[in-house]
Amino acid sequence: MAWFVYLIECRDGSIYTGISTDVAARYAKHSSGKGARYTRSHPPLRLLASFAHADRSSAARAECAIKKLSAAEKRIIAAQAG
Repeated sequence: MAWFVYLIECRDGSIYTGISTDVAARYAKHSSGKGARYTRSHPPLRLLASFAHADRSSAARAECAIKKLSAAEKRIIAAQAG
């Protein structure tokens, strides 16, 4: 089963980063207010990008590295993803 790191642009311009095996379902949870605490107070605007990983461990490591980036840097990697 593939794991994904995903980036969500929030209405205030911030970027939320998370991991999931089903990005569409997870985004729906965030949008409905039942996702992460952060996206309850910073509602999602759109899904910016998602990146596949072979397992949870590699997705978690990538998530950690991406979370250290600025919002501008996150937008650059999202744009490069297509």
